[in-house]
Amino acid sequence: MSAPHIPDLPDPWLRRFRPRPEAKVRLVCFPHAGGSATYYHALAQSPALMPTAEVLAVQYPGRQDRRKEQLMDSVPELADRITASLTPYDDRPLALFGHSMGAVLAFEVAQRLRERSENQPHWLFVSGRRAPSRFRRGTVHLLGDAELVDELRRVGGTDPRFLNDEELLAEIIPVVRNDYRATEEYRWSPSSPLRCPVTALAGDRDTQAPPDDVAAWRQHTDGPFDLKVFSGGHFYLDAHRQGVTDVVSEALVRIAGRREPVRGTAQ
Repeated sequence: MSAPHIPDLPDPWLRRFRPRPEAKVRLVCFPHAGGSATYYHALAQSPALMPTAEVLAVQYPGRQDRRKEQLMDSVPELADRITASLTPYDDRPLALFGHSMGAVLAFEVAQRLRERSENQPHWLFVSGRRAPSRFRRGTVHLLGDAELVDELRRVGGTDPRFLNDEELLAEIIPVVRNDYRATEEYRWSPSSPLRCPVTALAGDRDTQAPPDDVAAWRQHTDGPFDLKVFSGGHFYLDAHRQGVTDVVSEALVRIAGRREPVRGTAQ
């Protein structure tokens, strides 16, 4: 549950596990429901991103070193706070990567960055999440504790040791329930499409985010669009870390090699 080391950034919302002052691009990563910034620790250390990108990981309130802070169950409010925290770091091209709940937040932050600057963001990666236009009512946050734990076992992504430890469960359950409430009560407000490229990633057996629903992200950008489907369920990326890293790295190299973000019609 503890972070690998003390983060070097003063902002509580962001973690930087490996500073790369020479990097031309910053990749901002958004965790899933119940997740923390350390989920992206391995990605931040990946040789595939050297020296192109520096990874910043978002740390939501209520977990790890922020565990004593009040939880936030509003996607728009979270997006507002995260966008403000990114202000000192938008001196370089920003790319955003989010998985599940993180994909929704990355999308909302991308919209706010676009309103603030025509040159940001330069790329959006959305993983394991149906497009905002594919609304489906969710009730997981209303489940009892035992049923919620069963759901966590079913979708994966949580260390089974945590789910078998009553003391750890007492910390995990309120955080997970809060995050599910945030995503299940989120409603997309139709707006003009993004202008940056969007890459959507999905597991072919993900019942929460079937590939057809993930493909609908195409409607949310006027820029190039690509869909990558991997074998697996909701946390397919745990088994395909290198494949996902390669997809991201290829895009970041493209960003680093140009001065202006890609624009154009969806493909």
